[in-house]
Amino acid sequence: VQLQASGGGLVQAGGSLRLSCAASGRTSSRYNMAWFRQAPGNKREFVAAISWTGDMTKYGDSVKGRFIISRDNAKNTVYLQMNSLRAEDTAAYYCAARGGSFHDPSDYNYWGQGTQVTVSS
Repeated sequence: VQLQASGGGLVQAGGSLRLSCAASGRTSSRYNMAWFRQAPGNKREFVAAISWTGDMTKYGDSVKGRFIISRDNAKNTVYLQMNSLRAEDTAAYYCAARGGSFHDPSDYNYWGQGTQVTVSS
């Protein structure tokens, strides 16, 4: 499956952005999807994930209550609504896909290119 992320940009602290990740390829709608982020010098950080049915989600502790992940399988697109943004949210954001169980601890095996989010304080 191929993933194309978009929607990054520059925003002031307290503002909002919505990222999109369009998936293409065979049976792309049956993949669990996730967002990760990585700032320079930092390890990759889990942000949010959603099951392929859309009925299960989970979030990283640093974004709980501020970010919302959703998907539209008719459009093969997953979204990340980011609210109350902080300077520490600045990073390259990557979408990822994986088949199998939503709770499988295995790593994601399909990755898109990053989209940069910069939050000015």
